[in-house]
Amino acid sequence: MTNRKYTFVVAGGLALLALFAALWVVMIIPKMNRTAADSLGMGDYALLTTDRTQFTEDSLKGAPSAVFFGFTHCPEVCPTTLGDIAGWQAELSDQGKELRTYFVTVDPERDTIDMMQEYVSWVPGVVGVSGPEEEVKKAITSFRVYAQKVPLKNGGYTMDHSAFVMLFDKKGRFVQTISYGEQFDSAMKKIDALH
Repeated sequence: MTNRKYTFVVAGGLALLALFAALWVVMIIPKMNRTAADSLGMGDYALLTTDRTQFTEDSLKGAPSAVFFGFTHCPEVCPTTLGDIAGWQAELSDQGKELRTYFVTVDPERDTIDMMQEYVSWVPGVVGVSGPEEEVKKAITSFRVYAQKVPLKNGGYTMDHSAFVMLFDKKGRFVQTISYGEQFDSAMKKIDALH
């Protein structure tokens, strides 16, 4: 092999090695370091909001957001959480800040958009979200929340569901949750960290 061919082969091999190293750093390592939380809220769901816009993963981008899953026939968790959200929104308003908040139904069979509008209308900054059952199921999967229909003795049903609020930054990335009944100051500290 001549020196010229040898140099060409070595240069080609080094170029391929450099390309592989670049691909490793740019594509492989980020995927290896990705957690399940990094994909929360991402998916191909398309629901309708009470302000008549579409709710998709893109809805979480552009400003800090909170997402809560529940239903309008909820006896305790949902009204209590909406009361907490009203307190957070009042505090944020005093600070000149906002938090987009989405209340997504886990009971699309009963929770129409009009029903959701009436249910959330008393809480500033909260938008109700509903849609076809298959789209709601996609959203439940995308956000990794729990929701299960529970039959009642009278022939009706209730819904068992996750009881936390999920917080997302302005890039639409999941940050952390606020637990059901979490103290006001603790919740506000988490929300303030988004701004």
